[in-house]
Amino acid sequence: MDLGVHDVAQRASTGALPGRDDVESLVLAAHDRERDLRDGEVADYIPELATADPSLFGVAVVEVDGGTHDAGDSRHRFTIQSISKAFVYALVCAALGHEEVLERVGVNNTGLPFNSVIAVELNEGHPMNPMVNAGALATTALAPGGDPETKWAFIVDGLSAFAGRPLEVDGLVYASESATNQRNKAIARLLESYGRIEGNPLNVVDVYTRQCALLVDAHDLAVMGATLADGGVNPVTGERVVPADVCRDTLAVLAATGLYERSGEWLFEIGLPGKSGVSGGIVTVSPGKAGIGTFSPPLDPAGNSVRGQRATAFLSRSLGLNVFASAAHRSAGRGTERDQA
Repeated sequence: MDLGVHDVAQRASTGALPGRDDVESLVLAAHDRERDLRDGEVADYIPELATADPSLFGVAVVEVDGGTHDAGDSRHRFTIQSISKAFVYALVCAALGHEEVLERVGVNNTGLPFNSVIAVELNEGHPMNPMVNAGALATTALAPGGDPETKWAFIVDGLSAFAGRPLEVDGLVYASESATNQRNKAIARLLESYGRIEGNPLNVVDVYTRQCALLVDAHDLAVMGATLADGGVNPVTGERVVPADVCRDTLAVLAATGLYERSGEWLFEIGLPGKSGVSGGIVTVSPGKAGIGTFSPPLDPAGNSVRGQRATAFLSRSLGLNVFASAAHRSAGRGTERDQA
């Protein structure tokens, strides 16, 4: 994963963000650096997504104090797709608790593609984590409610609270996905056979398909990410969406599994929890500091936005967001003997 940021001086992650003017200029620089990049291919396995304009590119950062910074096509709307998995997981964890969701869904990386059936069979029907399709379907099935519409209301209201505005379904994308989601239906049936989904699995697939078809933009993703960064409080609306311990659990899962089989490379290069979607969105979270949202439809072979990854890598380094980066700390007189040796 060459993210083209080795020429960027890396700040230590300790401390606060730079001043607002510096953040603003760096968001604009992240957009300028990558806007002419032409690598990657637009997703076409969902027909409606294949019509996306590959030149679209937006970057947004929302700070935990509510400060916002936008560049490019940050207000262009697209469907949230797999990014929804992270926030539905948080909502379900808040409703059911740490232990129950851990037992039902799991948290380990599969090392296999996001829509793998083999991963389910190899683990005797246990979904390995909520960021692959099997785990996401199992998570959606756990949403409170005795019927699909009640579950749907729980999900759409919760995701809207994360975004700070009412979210709506893109009917064309929903219809296109519904006509081509045979693999998800097969995975749901397989999970049902192992007792991992109760009730009608096809209803679960329909609710999951609707959640993936919700319209967001890069700015929304940054607000949603900042809500996880701020212990579950939306920094724009001031509303508590989920408890702080749920944010901790969600970010841990994202760090391990958010970029599918490229999650290790993402964490190595960028050092932050993140989640990608096949429409070209990426949400990234810097705990205690900010959320980053990017949008650019061309994807790498793993299904992750090429421009989005590179812009996020630049911001991680230049803003000092990588949670593994630190600078040496010395108190008065400390280290003298070592320095003189």
